[in-house]
Order: sequence, then C-alpha cells, then structure tokens
Amino acid sequence: MNIQEFAELTQISAHTIRYYEKIGLLRNINRNSSGHRAFTKNDIVWTDFIKRLKDTGMSLQDIRRYADLREEGEHTAKLRMQLLQAHTKILEERIAIETLHLQKLKEKIKFYDTLIID
Repeated sequence: MNIQEFAELTQISAHTIRYYEKIGLLRNINRNSSGHRAFTKNDIVWTDFIKRLKDTGMSLQDIRRYADLREEGEHTAKLRMQLLQAHTKILEERIAIETLHLQKLKEKIKFYDTLIID
C-alpha cells in the first residue's frame, strides 16, 4: 500500500510517517519500482505499537531505543522487556496520580452539589 493508504489506516499523517522513517522508527520500508514507499501489514502492526507507546507517554527517544533493539534481533528481547517494564512502572505511577486528581475533583463537585440548591 502507498503512503496515503497507510496514513489512512494508521491515522498518522504522511508527514509524520516520513518523519518516523527519517528518525529510524520505521525502517526497511519496501519501495516499488518507481521508488515510492510500499507498506505492508507488518508495518501497520509496528506502527500501531509505536502509537500505543506514544499514547502512553513514552518519549520518541525511548521508542527509538526500542526500535534499535528490535532491529538487532531476538537476542535483545530481555532488554526490550526491561524497557517496557520501566515504562509500565512510570505509566502506573502516572495513572495513580491522575486517579487521585480525579477523586479530588469528584469530591469538590459533590461539595458543590450539596451547596447549590436549584
């Protein structure tokens, strides 16, 4: 599939796709006979994972580190797992803080609910 089809499927702009390729997140993208990118289903799966990591707050630098390890092969599986475990811990801490914020906001809303009489 071409870059426009890939962009539509992944919900990532063509500009961002080119950028991800430039910084090494997307690698070994096939090219057709006229030199245009020809993306595969595997590229979609990998891009979905990149999006998930980004959506959970992982930096592009850490995603790049993961991509580097992935490129090196199976012998880096432990390092990749450790990178994901470290990110999971950070995410869990962020969720705990956000949960506390949400609880405090709900408490304040409840206070106003009892204070305000329609």
